[in-house]
Amino acid sequence: MNDLVDRVATEVRRQLAAAASDPCAPGACKACPTFEGCTTSANAMQAGGADRIGGRPGMGDLPTGLAGAIDHTLLKPEATRDQVTALCKEAKRHGFASVCVNPTWIRLARSILDGSGVMTVCVIGFPLGSGTASAKAFEARDAVRAGAQELDMVLNIGALKSGDYRTVEEDIRRVVEAGKPIPVKVILETSKLTDEEKVIGSALSKLAGAAFVKTSTGFGGGGATIEDVTLMRRVVGADLGVKASGGVRTADDVESMMAAGATRIGASASVAIVTGGKAAKSGY
Repeated sequence: MNDLVDRVATEVRRQLAAAASDPCAPGACKACPTFEGCTTSANAMQAGGADRIGGRPGMGDLPTGLAGAIDHTLLKPEATRDQVTALCKEAKRHGFASVCVNPTWIRLARSILDGSGVMTVCVIGFPLGSGTASAKAFEARDAVRAGAQELDMVLNIGALKSGDYRTVEEDIRRVVEAGKPIPVKVILETSKLTDEEKVIGSALSKLAGAAFVKTSTGFGGGGATIEDVTLMRRVVGADLGVKASGGVRTADDVESMMAAGATRIGASASVAIVTGGKAAKSGY
Protein backbone atom coordinates (compact mmCIF):
# COMPACT_ATOMS: atom_id res chain seq x y z
CA MET A 1 0.00 0.00 0.00
CA ASN A 2 2.69 2.53 0.96
CA ASP A 3 4.59 1.82 -2.26
CA LEU A 4 1.51 2.51 -4.38
CA VAL A 5 0.68 5.70 -2.47
CA ASP A 6 4.26 6.89 -2.90
CA ARG A 7 4.13 6.20 -6.64
CA VAL A 8 0.88 8.12 -6.96
CA ALA A 9 2.19 11.04 -4.92
CA THR A 10 5.39 11.20 -6.96
CA GLU A 11 3.54 11.09 -10.27
CA VAL A 12 1.03 13.73 -9.18
CA ARG A 13 3.76 16.07 -7.91
CA ARG A 14 5.72 15.65 -11.14
CA GLN A 15 2.73 16.32 -13.38
CA LEU A 16 1.49 19.35 -11.43
CA ALA A 17 4.97 20.85 -11.14
CA ALA A 18 5.51 20.47 -14.88
CA ALA A 19 2.16 22.06 -15.66
CA ALA A 20 2.69 24.93 -13.24
CA SER A 21 6.07 25.79 -14.77
CA ASP A 22 4.90 25.52 -18.39
CA PRO A 23 2.43 28.22 -19.53
CA CYS A 24 1.78 26.23 -22.69
CA ALA A 25 0.86 22.98 -20.91
CA PRO A 26 -2.51 21.49 -21.87
CA GLY A 27 -5.23 23.22 -19.89
CA ALA A 28 -2.85 25.92 -18.65
CA CYS A 29 -2.81 28.15 -21.70
CA LYS A 30 -5.03 31.18 -21.13
CA ALA A 31 -3.25 34.19 -22.63
CA CYS A 32 -2.61 33.13 -26.22
CA PRO A 33 -5.16 34.64 -28.66
CA THR A 34 -4.87 31.71 -31.06
CA PHE A 35 -3.55 28.17 -31.37
CA GLU A 36 -1.69 29.14 -34.54
CA GLY A 37 1.97 28.29 -34.07
CA CYS A 38 1.39 26.66 -30.68
CA THR A 39 2.50 23.11 -31.42
CA THR A 40 2.63 22.21 -27.72
CA SER A 41 -1.11 22.64 -27.16
CA ALA A 42 -2.15 21.26 -30.54
CA ASN A 43 0.11 18.21 -30.41
CA ALA A 44 -0.87 17.43 -26.82
CA MET A 45 -4.57 17.44 -27.65
CA GLN A 46 -4.03 15.35 -30.77
CA ALA A 47 -1.93 12.89 -28.76
CA GLY A 48 -4.84 12.57 -26.36
CA GLY A 49 -7.12 11.54 -29.21
CA ALA A 50 -8.60 14.78 -30.61
CA ASP A 51 -9.38 14.86 -34.32
CA ARG A 52 -10.02 18.61 -34.16
CA ILE A 53 -8.87 21.34 -31.80
CA GLY A 54 -11.44 23.67 -30.19
CA GLY A 55 -10.50 27.21 -29.23
CA ARG A 56 -11.55 29.50 -26.42
CA PRO A 57 -14.10 32.25 -27.08
CA GLY A 58 -12.31 34.90 -29.12
CA MET A 59 -9.89 32.39 -30.65
CA GLY A 60 -11.77 32.01 -33.92
CA ASP A 61 -14.56 29.81 -35.20
CA LEU A 62 -15.04 26.32 -33.84
CA PRO A 63 -13.59 23.93 -36.43
CA THR A 64 -15.81 21.92 -38.68
CA GLY A 65 -15.79 18.29 -37.63
CA LEU A 66 -17.08 19.08 -34.15
CA ALA A 67 -19.25 15.97 -34.32
CA GLY A 68 -16.15 13.78 -34.55
CA ALA A 69 -15.28 14.58 -30.93
CA ILE A 70 -18.69 13.58 -29.53
CA ASP A 71 -19.80 10.26 -28.03
CA HIS A 72 -23.56 10.23 -28.78
CA THR A 73 -25.00 8.84 -25.57
CA LEU A 74 -28.14 7.06 -24.38
CA LEU A 75 -27.80 5.38 -20.98
CA LYS A 76 -31.25 5.76 -19.45
CA PRO A 77 -32.50 2.46 -18.03
CA GLU A 78 -35.81 2.88 -19.85
CA ALA A 79 -34.16 3.24 -23.26
CA THR A 80 -35.87 1.03 -25.85
CA ARG A 81 -34.61 -0.86 -28.89
CA ASP A 82 -36.20 1.71 -31.18
CA GLN A 83 -34.50 4.57 -29.32
CA VAL A 84 -31.09 2.89 -29.49
CA THR A 85 -31.61 2.23 -33.19
CA ALA A 86 -32.47 5.90 -33.72
CA LEU A 87 -29.38 6.88 -31.72
CA CYS A 88 -27.16 4.84 -34.01
CA LYS A 89 -28.75 6.24 -37.16
CA GLU A 90 -28.25 9.79 -35.86
CA ALA A 91 -24.60 9.02 -35.11
CA LYS A 92 -24.07 7.77 -38.66
CA ARG A 93 -25.89 10.75 -40.16
CA HIS A 94 -23.90 13.36 -38.22
CA GLY A 95 -20.55 11.56 -38.08
CA PHE A 96 -20.23 11.34 -34.29
CA ALA A 97 -17.17 9.61 -32.84
CA SER A 98 -19.29 6.88 -31.27
CA VAL A 99 -22.48 5.85 -29.61
CA CYS A 100 -22.27 5.08 -25.90
CA VAL A 101 -24.84 2.59 -24.59
CA ASN A 102 -25.46 0.08 -21.84
CA PRO A 103 -24.11 -3.48 -22.26
CA THR A 104 -27.43 -4.98 -23.33
CA TRP A 105 -27.44 -2.86 -26.50
CA ILE A 106 -23.88 -3.44 -27.70
CA ARG A 107 -24.64 -6.15 -30.26
CA LEU A 108 -27.51 -4.13 -31.72
CA ALA A 109 -25.46 -0.93 -31.91
CA ARG A 110 -22.45 -2.65 -33.46
CA SER A 111 -24.65 -4.35 -36.08
CA ILE A 112 -26.07 -0.98 -37.14
CA LEU A 113 -22.78 0.92 -37.02
CA ASP A 114 -20.43 -1.63 -38.60
CA GLY A 115 -18.57 -0.10 -41.54
CA SER A 116 -19.75 3.45 -40.75
CA GLY A 117 -16.64 4.64 -38.91
CA VAL A 118 -18.74 5.32 -35.79
CA MET A 119 -17.50 3.32 -32.80
CA THR A 120 -19.61 1.40 -30.30
CA VAL A 121 -18.82 2.28 -26.66
CA CYS A 122 -20.01 0.32 -23.64
CA VAL A 123 -20.23 1.42 -20.00
CA ILE A 124 -18.86 -0.87 -17.29
CA GLY A 125 -19.82 -0.89 -13.60
CA PHE A 126 -22.34 1.79 -14.44
CA PRO A 127 -23.45 4.07 -12.87
CA LEU A 128 -22.26 3.42 -9.29
CA GLY A 129 -18.83 1.84 -9.74
CA SER A 130 -19.33 -0.19 -6.58
CA GLY A 131 -19.13 -3.68 -8.06
CA THR A 132 -16.10 -5.89 -7.52
CA ALA A 133 -13.07 -5.76 -9.79
CA SER A 134 -13.80 -9.34 -10.89
CA ALA A 135 -17.36 -8.47 -11.86
CA LYS A 136 -16.22 -5.42 -13.82
CA ALA A 137 -13.53 -7.45 -15.59
CA PHE A 138 -16.10 -10.07 -16.61
CA GLU A 139 -18.42 -7.32 -17.85
CA ALA A 140 -15.56 -5.81 -19.86
CA ARG A 141 -14.70 -9.13 -21.53
CA ASP A 142 -18.35 -9.75 -22.30
CA ALA A 143 -18.72 -6.28 -23.83
CA VAL A 144 -15.67 -6.77 -26.05
CA ARG A 145 -17.02 -10.14 -27.24
CA ALA A 146 -20.31 -8.41 -28.06
CA GLY A 147 -18.52 -5.84 -30.20
CA ALA A 148 -17.59 -2.91 -27.94
CA GLN A 149 -14.73 -0.81 -29.33
CA GLU A 150 -14.20 1.35 -26.23
CA LEU A 151 -15.12 0.89 -22.57
CA ASP A 152 -16.20 3.61 -20.12
CA MET A 153 -15.85 2.24 -16.58
CA VAL A 154 -16.84 3.83 -13.27
CA LEU A 155 -14.02 3.56 -10.73
CA ASN A 156 -14.62 2.40 -7.16
CA ILE A 157 -15.64 5.76 -5.69
CA GLY A 158 -16.01 4.47 -2.14
CA ALA A 159 -12.54 2.93 -2.16
CA LEU A 160 -11.04 6.18 -3.45
CA LYS A 161 -12.73 8.22 -0.74
CA SER A 162 -11.56 5.66 1.84
CA GLY A 163 -7.94 6.14 0.77
CA ASP A 164 -7.77 2.52 -0.41
CA TYR A 165 -5.72 3.31 -3.48
CA ARG A 166 -4.56 -0.25 -4.12
CA THR A 167 -8.18 -1.33 -4.57
CA VAL A 168 -8.84 1.58 -6.92
CA GLU A 169 -5.75 0.82 -9.01
CA GLU A 170 -6.56 -2.89 -9.20
CA ASP A 171 -10.18 -2.13 -10.10
CA ILE A 172 -9.04 -0.08 -13.11
CA ARG A 173 -6.17 -2.36 -14.09
CA ARG A 174 -8.39 -5.48 -14.13
CA VAL A 175 -10.77 -3.80 -16.58
CA VAL A 176 -7.89 -2.52 -18.72
CA GLU A 177 -6.40 -6.01 -18.92
CA ALA A 178 -9.77 -7.66 -19.59
CA GLY A 179 -10.56 -5.22 -22.37
CA LYS A 180 -7.21 -5.24 -24.19
CA PRO A 181 -6.63 -3.91 -26.76
CA ILE A 182 -9.83 -1.87 -26.37
CA PRO A 183 -9.21 1.62 -24.87
CA VAL A 184 -10.67 2.19 -21.40
CA LYS A 185 -12.01 5.49 -20.09
CA VAL A 186 -12.22 5.85 -16.29
CA ILE A 187 -15.20 7.80 -14.95
CA LEU A 188 -14.26 9.62 -11.75
CA GLU A 189 -17.71 11.06 -10.91
CA THR A 190 -16.08 14.37 -10.05
CA SER A 191 -19.14 15.87 -8.36
CA LYS A 192 -18.61 13.42 -5.48
CA LEU A 193 -14.86 14.03 -5.08
CA THR A 194 -12.62 16.64 -3.53
CA ASP A 195 -9.94 18.21 -5.72
CA GLU A 196 -7.34 16.01 -4.02
CA GLU A 197 -9.41 12.90 -4.78
CA LYS A 198 -9.80 13.99 -8.41
CA VAL A 199 -6.02 14.30 -8.70
CA ILE A 200 -5.43 10.91 -7.10
CA GLY A 201 -8.15 9.24 -9.19
CA SER A 202 -6.67 10.67 -12.38
CA ALA A 203 -3.14 9.63 -11.43
CA LEU A 204 -4.26 6.10 -10.51
CA SER A 205 -6.08 5.81 -13.84
CA LYS A 206 -2.87 6.69 -15.64
CA LEU A 207 -0.80 4.26 -13.58
CA ALA A 208 -3.31 1.45 -14.22
CA GLY A 209 -3.08 1.84 -18.01
CA ALA A 210 -6.31 3.66 -18.86
CA ALA A 211 -6.54 5.59 -22.14
CA PHE A 212 -8.83 8.37 -20.86
CA VAL A 213 -10.13 9.92 -17.68
CA LYS A 214 -13.76 11.04 -17.76
CA THR A 215 -15.62 13.48 -15.53
CA SER A 216 -19.07 12.06 -14.90
CA THR A 217 -21.70 9.40 -15.44
CA GLY A 218 -24.48 11.94 -15.89
CA PHE A 219 -26.38 10.19 -13.09
CA GLY A 220 -24.34 11.37 -10.08
CA GLY A 221 -25.91 14.73 -9.40
CA GLY A 222 -23.34 16.79 -11.30
CA GLY A 223 -21.58 17.04 -14.63
CA ALA A 224 -18.46 18.30 -16.31
CA THR A 225 -16.95 21.63 -15.31
CA ILE A 226 -14.15 23.65 -16.87
CA GLU A 227 -12.26 23.51 -13.58
CA ASP A 228 -12.40 19.72 -13.39
CA VAL A 229 -11.38 19.21 -17.01
CA THR A 230 -8.44 21.59 -16.54
CA LEU A 231 -7.35 19.80 -13.36
CA MET A 232 -7.61 16.34 -14.91
CA ARG A 233 -5.67 17.43 -17.98
CA ARG A 234 -2.89 18.83 -15.80
CA VAL A 235 -2.58 15.54 -13.93
CA VAL A 236 -2.57 13.17 -16.91
CA GLY A 237 -0.58 15.43 -19.21
CA ALA A 238 -0.58 14.64 -22.92
CA ASP A 239 -0.47 10.87 -22.36
CA LEU A 240 -4.21 10.31 -21.81
CA GLY A 241 -7.42 11.65 -23.28
CA VAL A 242 -9.88 13.60 -21.15
CA LYS A 243 -13.60 13.15 -21.69
CA ALA A 244 -16.05 15.80 -20.48
CA SER A 245 -19.52 14.37 -19.92
CA GLY A 246 -22.66 15.43 -18.13
CA GLY A 247 -24.34 18.78 -18.75
CA VAL A 248 -22.62 19.50 -22.08
CA ARG A 249 -25.56 20.80 -24.10
CA THR A 250 -24.38 23.46 -26.58
CA ALA A 251 -21.59 24.07 -29.08
CA ASP A 252 -20.27 26.75 -26.73
CA ASP A 253 -20.06 24.14 -23.95
CA VAL A 254 -18.10 21.84 -26.25
CA GLU A 255 -15.77 24.65 -27.30
CA SER A 256 -15.07 25.59 -23.68
CA MET A 257 -14.45 21.99 -22.60
CA MET A 258 -12.05 21.34 -25.47
CA ALA A 259 -10.20 24.57 -24.78
CA ALA A 260 -9.75 23.40 -21.19
CA GLY A 261 -8.17 20.16 -22.39
CA ALA A 262 -11.01 17.75 -23.22
CA THR A 263 -10.41 15.52 -26.23
CA ARG A 264 -13.78 13.76 -26.19
CA ILE A 265 -17.26 14.95 -25.25
CA GLY A 266 -20.05 12.77 -23.92
CA ALA A 267 -23.50 14.15 -24.67
CA SER A 268 -27.09 13.13 -25.15
CA ALA A 269 -27.84 16.52 -26.75
CA SER A 270 -25.38 15.76 -29.57
CA VAL A 271 -27.75 16.47 -32.45
CA ALA A 272 -28.78 19.82 -31.00
CA ILE A 273 -25.12 20.69 -30.44
CA VAL A 274 -24.10 20.15 -34.05
CA THR A 275 -27.27 21.54 -35.65
CA GLY A 276 -27.84 24.52 -33.36
CA GLY A 277 -31.16 23.16 -32.19
CA LYS A 278 -32.62 23.26 -28.69
CA ALA A 279 -31.56 20.47 -26.35
CA ALA A 280 -34.05 18.69 -24.13
CA LYS A 281 -33.77 19.49 -20.44
CA SER A 282 -33.19 15.92 -19.31
CA GLY A 283 -30.06 14.11 -20.43
CA TYR A 284 -28.47 10.71 -20.84
